[in-house]
Amino acid sequence: MASFEILAAIDLRGGRVVRLREGDFERETVYGDDPGETARRLADGGADAFHVVDLDGARAGEVRQRAAIVSIFAAAGSVPVEVGGGIRDVPTASGMLRAGARRVVVGTAAIDDPAFARSLVATVGADSVAVAVDVREGRALGHAWRAGEPGRSLEAVLAQIAEAGVTTIEVTAIERDGSLDGPDLRLLGRVIRVSAAGVVACGGIRSVEDLEAVRDLGCRGAIVGRALYEGTIDLGAARARLG
Repeated sequence: MASFEILAAIDLRGGRVVRLREGDFERETVYGDDPGETARRLADGGADAFHVVDLDGARAGEVRQRAAIVSIFAAAGSVPVEVGGGIRDVPTASGMLRAGARRVVVGTAAIDDPAFARSLVATVGADSVAVAVDVREGRALGHAWRAGEPGRSLEAVLAQIAEAGVTTIEVTAIERDGSLDGPDLRLLGRVIRVSAAGVVACGGIRSVEDLEAVRDLGCRGAIVGRALYEGTIDLGAARARLG
């Protein structure tokens, strides 16, 4: 694993590669019809890892894009893949790891049910688990795609995650997700100050300078989506500059 990891985002909906704006399913941009080919292209371009999200699964509460995910495993070669979206129980998570995932990403289930997070870490190991923390207006959300979700205290959620033994958290500033408006450094700094877990930044990253900013802040890595598909970040150049 690189000391600072650039994870290329592949979001799946209806078998296609898409990006949502601020997690809104009504604000979707399609970037490809072949997830495997997208993975091959990004792997050749220099991605350190893939961050794959089954958006249909996230809404349904169960994995829906298995065929597309398996095609990404096959195409990724030696590039590790983490998978999230619809993983709500330990058997599903374990199955995804056996199928080829390096790590599973859980969000809503871990926030709603601390016992699930503890059980998952105990079963598959902390290195195989990341918890996604979606934040809007300073509040941590489960079911982040639902309008009007009230959210919970961010600090309380981070404490709950730490108690479960989770060592990697992926923090998304929802207002900036898919926006190319730059990362929320204030939010990321707030999380880093109170959490002992490694922090991966997500939301708004648009340039190599943004990657340098989140790295220098103390983040372990960054998830990059729209910037890759629209060409504002070149993975090879980014890796060469970041070292």
